[in-house]
Amino acid sequence: MALEIDLAGRVVLVTGGVRGVGAGISRVFLEAGATVVACARRPADRPVAFGAREIDYLPCDVRDADAVRGLVDAIVARHGRLDHVVNNAGGAPFAPSATASKNFNTKIVELNLMAPLLVSQAAYGVMRDQPDGGSIVMISSVSGHRASPGTAAYGAAKAGMDSLTQSLSVEWAPRVRVNSLIVGMVETELSELHYGDRDGIDAVSETIPLRRMATPEDIGRCAVFLASPLAAYVSGATLLVHGGGERPAFLAASTAEIGAVSTPEKA
Repeated sequence: MALEIDLAGRVVLVTGGVRGVGAGISRVFLEAGATVVACARRPADRPVAFGAREIDYLPCDVRDADAVRGLVDAIVARHGRLDHVVNNAGGAPFAPSATASKNFNTKIVELNLMAPLLVSQAAYGVMRDQPDGGSIVMISSVSGHRASPGTAAYGAAKAGMDSLTQSLSVEWAPRVRVNSLIVGMVETELSELHYGDRDGIDAVSETIPLRRMATPEDIGRCAVFLASPLAAYVSGATLLVHGGGERPAFLAASTAEIGAVSTPEKA
């Protein structure tokens, strides 16, 4: 028997789920049969759909605790339940740490750490009382696990998100599972802002062991897995979704013959 993921009858909230990585996550949940509510501060530029099924869009600034509570209340009023949350909303523009203002850093931490906590708290209030509980997936980043020059506050917030994942998974067990995807580079409609033209994107892709960036749907499939019954015994986990990571810089700088076998010197 083939393993299949069927989320028909389940209600999923994807924050920032109307463009970029979030839109890809929303589409994969739609493909799995779920009812998808996607929130963002402004609606999608084009419909987010799979086949004839589209997301249910609700506006929300996830940094605002009152707005988040209103969002979750609206989902329950409209759909009767909330089974899964994907905390995807986040990001940060480039800013040198030496000159980034307190206000700038505060907003970055609010969006990438405090907002996922606010959404998770509101969702937990619903999930804990449901017969099947629920699950939460955090969309984290490799920036939280290596140097993040130019986006230091973002990297620190993502490191905090992964710590938050582990803490919530213990506090809220067994009713709610909480997991994290540590995401590497993803090609979206905004990739040229980060990596340059097509040649730049292709060159950066060659630095990844799998020789390509992720697609938004790659991230979505991993999120769907963690939300699904196939991951029923997975909680407090961080799943690396980075195509094998980054090749060590010394490999490009070294003048040694790559692959040569070294032997210990004889005494």
